[in-house]
Amino acid sequence: MDNQNKSSVLQWLMPTTAMMVVVIIMLISFTHKANKEAENTVSKTLVSNVESYGSNFLHSLEKIDSIELPIVAMLAKEGTKDVARVTELLQIAAESAGVDEALYCDINGQAINLSGQSVDLSQTAYFEQLSGAASPYIYVEEGNSIVVMERVSSDAAQGYLLMFYPMERFSNMLYKSGYDNGSFLVLVNTEGKILGMSGTTSHEYVKDGNLLTAVDKVDKAAARSLRGRMNNGSRGNVYIEKGKEKDVLIFAPLGTNRWDVVLFVGNDYMDRQIRYLRKNTSNMAMSLLIAIAVFFIVVMVINITGKFRSNAKKKELEDKADTDLLTGLNNKLATERKIKDFMAHNPDTQSMLFMVDVDNFKKVNDTMGHAFGDEVLRSLGKQIGGIFRASDIVGRVGGDEFMVFLKGIATEENILKEAAKMETFFKNFQAGEYVKYKATASIGVAIYPQEGADFETLYKAADQGVYKAKKRGKNQLAFYRERNADGVEQESTATENAAADTDDR
Repeated sequence: MDNQNKSSVLQWLMPTTAMMVVVIIMLISFTHKANKEAENTVSKTLVSNVESYGSNFLHSLEKIDSIELPIVAMLAKEGTKDVARVTELLQIAAESAGVDEALYCDINGQAINLSGQSVDLSQTAYFEQLSGAASPYIYVEEGNSIVVMERVSSDAAQGYLLMFYPMERFSNMLYKSGYDNGSFLVLVNTEGKILGMSGTTSHEYVKDGNLLTAVDKVDKAAARSLRGRMNNGSRGNVYIEKGKEKDVLIFAPLGTNRWDVVLFVGNDYMDRQIRYLRKNTSNMAMSLLIAIAVFFIVVMVINITGKFRSNAKKKELEDKADTDLLTGLNNKLATERKIKDFMAHNPDTQSMLFMVDVDNFKKVNDTMGHAFGDEVLRSLGKQIGGIFRASDIVGRVGGDEFMVFLKGIATEENILKEAAKMETFFKNFQAGEYVKYKATASIGVAIYPQEGADFETLYKAADQGVYKAKKRGKNQLAFYRERNADGVEQESTATENAAADTDDR
């Protein structure tokens, strides 16, 4: 009986024990997996946060860079001999970017600052980096800032536009972040030198100014791993063994200059996050997803808003660069560019080009003064711009020359109608507030694409029309190919064409 009882007990005990062992193993395995998953989740979240910090910081630099481009274009076009004008452009750029310092520096290191004062940069360490820099961002240790640089290269100017992003702004990155007081965020180069810091400044890893050197003193293996992975452009985390404690460095490449953003958190912080994840994994996952989503939405909104403002400012600067200051019309370069752009996209759309040359304008300046002459041109620009469609291109292309390009004039009837409108305009045109002056003009007309499929050919054809009008006594309009009352083209005479080709007005 005892043997039977022992056998029966063994029959139940053995499978029960086996089951318990399996359950224990499963629990241990589940616990281990849960710990690993929680640890991976925390690590991924921290990496994502680090990338977001880097993205925000890089966006600030890119915004400054995008503001520089139209200023560089104006410097390249206008040159830098006019110090007052250079200073004005620097002030516009600095105000748009929200920085306190901006310089224009020539290739010899002689610079102009926001106050219009001369500054010698030739002996500075960062000036030597400008000519060979592969990136527009250069760290300046003196003053602890990053120079955002764009080259100015033209016949009128050779040099660099420099705007300074103060790294004090980086120190606000961890403001109200929720990390422990001992946490810090740093921007480092490939040698581990700390370029910017947010959070505690007294930690042993940052107080000497080089992160990799400080880590190497504590954990050489961790320092080698961190250095190698950063050099490879990796992102992730490294644990630093300190006896029974572990510190964590989370890193991600900034995306320029081989700089990295590195976040330090203590082991206590990691343990709290992991325990909280294990306690309610699903709620924590949802909370993290919502927090990350909100974070990225905020970043996206900030980026979109910043880009919108940057584009609006850029458009404003481009419009200023395209505008003739006296008349408010397109200037010569803008007029030609817009007409060429229309031709490139509409090779078969019949249009017409007016060349307008104000008659005897030199006499107006000589007899009534340049101020009155400017008033005539200003009034002419304002009135002539108002009689055509907003989509048409109207510009001042010379001292007393205007160009009008009418898009999509499909029929001969409309061609004659628009020509008559231009003639009528000058019959009624008067300028001057107190002294009324009736200005006349010689007007040449050419039809696109029949009389010129490219800008240069069409321009020459309209210019020949101007010559005809002047030859016939001025104060009139002439087509390159004359049209009768029914709109039928009539070839120019050989004498007129030969004379127009040799005209040197």
